[in-house]
Amino acid sequence: MEVKVSSKYQIVIPKDVRELLNIKKGQGLEMIIKGNSISLVPEKPLSELKGFLKGMKLDGIRDEEERY
Repeated sequence: MEVKVSSKYQIVIPKDVRELLNIKKGQGLEMIIKGNSISLVPEKPLSELKGFLKGMKLDGIRDEEERY
């Protein structure tokens, strides 16, 4: 999907993308730059993140000696 940069260096996120990602007016987006690419990731309120790690296994994340 292509968007154009305006004379004020602004872009418009197409309506179907906004609806798909549930992006609301005034919502923040995190800009991630990797090489020559830009990714925009919608910020989510903490209330929406509740339980998103449910079922995650904690084994092997770090060694016991690293905890001190």
